[in-house]
Amino acid sequence: MLPENNENGSPKSDFGPNDFSERTRLVHDARHDRGAISPPIYQSSLFSFTDYDSMISRFRGESDHALYSRVDNPTVVELQKKVAELEGGEACLAFGSGMAAISNAILGVVLPGDKVVCINHVYPDTYRFLRGFCTRFNIHVEFVDGGSLQAVEQAIIGAKMLYLESPNSWVMGEQNLKAIAKMAKQAGVITLIDNSWASPLFQKPLNDGIDVVIHSASKYISGHSDVVAGLVISTQERISTISRNISPFLGGKLSANEAWLLLRGLRTLPLRMRQHHESALSLAKKLQDYPYVTKVNHPGLHPFSDSSLTGYSGLFSFELHDAVDIPTFCNHLQLFRMGVSWGGFESLVMPAISVLNQSGEFNSAIDFGVGPRVIRISVGLEETADLWRDLTHAIESAR
Repeated sequence: MLPENNENGSPKSDFGPNDFSERTRLVHDARHDRGAISPPIYQSSLFSFTDYDSMISRFRGESDHALYSRVDNPTVVELQKKVAELEGGEACLAFGSGMAAISNAILGVVLPGDKVVCINHVYPDTYRFLRGFCTRFNIHVEFVDGGSLQAVEQAIIGAKMLYLESPNSWVMGEQNLKAIAKMAKQAGVITLIDNSWASPLFQKPLNDGIDVVIHSASKYISGHSDVVAGLVISTQERISTISRNISPFLGGKLSANEAWLLLRGLRTLPLRMRQHHESALSLAKKLQDYPYVTKVNHPGLHPFSDSSLTGYSGLFSFELHDAVDIPTFCNHLQLFRMGVSWGGFESLVMPAISVLNQSGEFNSAIDFGVGPRVIRISVGLEETADLWRDLTHAIESAR
């Protein structure tokens, strides 16, 4: 018996898009006009209407007709739909930077007089935003050891929001997301998490009960070190609150061109994350046994019993012995470059001493307890053996 055909003559399928694997769905975008494989870039600031009634319908919220690229550019909307699906959320908002996503998400929850609890060792600019910006508006901020359920439970009493980052910055410590989400819900506390380290492939916090997920899409989602962007994923209700009350007025919009680049990055995300996982874990194990390395901070070396991770990214840190001169070590690296970001195709190092010397009111390295001998390493897509040769040569040259 021949299969039943669609109107265009192609065979009908007995399964839909959701029956495909996550990796396959990331590669296959929605079908576009004229058979285009890649989505169009709607490089337009505004979108016109064919008649009066259609415009009034849009302003009343009865239509999803594109209006203005600060609000709903079609290329950006396609990215948001794909990321929401990937994270298991109902909706997503895209922003022009990771910090725009973080600030919009936080300000979409808290009001003057509210108490915010944040884990220790959080991303430095998140720390500065909470300790500097938020406290100016009478928002009370308390920092807590995220690895201690007892400490978290005590700290969130009377809080409006709990901010997480698992694994967290520099020391790569994990939190028990399921247990924390449960106790936070019982206390009426809204949970937010920065999930940039793991990417949506290696950790899905919404499935653990976390309320809001944030990404610096500049990192693994882009993967090419050519985009600065941020994403917030949650329920339709929470995202609508942010898009209605916060983001239109802060103006941190994402451009259509950058959204297109992020859609491109998503297509290769599974392949890249697999390589980051394998290379970084291999280097972490070797460094752990190296004579002039005193400590390695990588979640895969001492697996957390309550971990939500299904894989490891390419970011970790290690401490060098006093016998190794850090400036000399950095200057002898050939493949690893010195840079502030991570998650791209290239390998990077960043010594903690550079953050200790950073000017400004809030010195994050001291506040987070990160010592001056710590080196943060982002393992890229180069051959692992070459990266190991580069690291050991630099260490031996700096003794």
